[in-house]
Amino acid sequence: MTRTDDEPPEWAKERAREVMAAETDDGTTGDGTSEGADADAGGDADRVPDVPAEVVDEAERLTRLARGTEDEAAAAFYRERRDELVDGYDYVPRLREDDDTLVLYPDEWMDDGTVQLDRIETTDRAVEVSLSGPGDADRYREIAAYNDAVADAVAETHDAVHADTAQSFAAFMSNHYVRAVDDATPDVRAEFREEYLPRNGWPSDEQLAVVDESLGVIESVAADVDGPEGS
Repeated sequence: MTRTDDEPPEWAKERAREVMAAETDDGTTGDGTSEGADADAGGDADRVPDVPAEVVDEAERLTRLARGTEDEAAAAFYRERRDELVDGYDYVPRLREDDDTLVLYPDEWMDDGTVQLDRIETTDRAVEVSLSGPGDADRYREIAAYNDAVADAVAETHDAVHADTAQSFAAFMSNHYVRAVDDATPDVRAEFREEYLPRNGWPSDEQLAVVDESLGVIESVAADVDGPEGS
């Protein structure tokens, strides 16, 4: 799945330099908190931003699902789940259209849905996740078209239980990895089987019972479908 950039933005580097410069010789930080006290309080006591990385990942996943479905009811459901998830950590999600970025703001910065600049004590607490990668828009369309074609082929040649899983797997691979369904690693397959499908695919008991068989069917059928260019 897409995560925040490995290379931190310049403002984050500057903030890190400021914190390091504020450390005193007696082992205290600029706010007077000792390093020992931080350790006693737990490794996440001074985490910035103060929303867990796994929550950011899930918010991104739900946002991509909402964008990737043509079913407005399903899109609304995904957005509602995302909003409730980040609200549990006192954050508010927003989409920044100009650079296609999901932004999570601390709730205390907001007033009537708008960020109040005078309430921002440090920008480090905001989270930004680009929704444009991996891969550009043209590449995404090629991959999504291929994955949908594989799902359609499964529906034409196999039972509905495999077709339903193929449709979910196609959406998962397109929206989360921008990769072909037959280019999934064992870890990616495990993520789909254990996390995505039970949470987001509304699977039947029969689907869950034969999911490994369905993944095998998908890979077999994909061998006879022309792949995306450059794959």
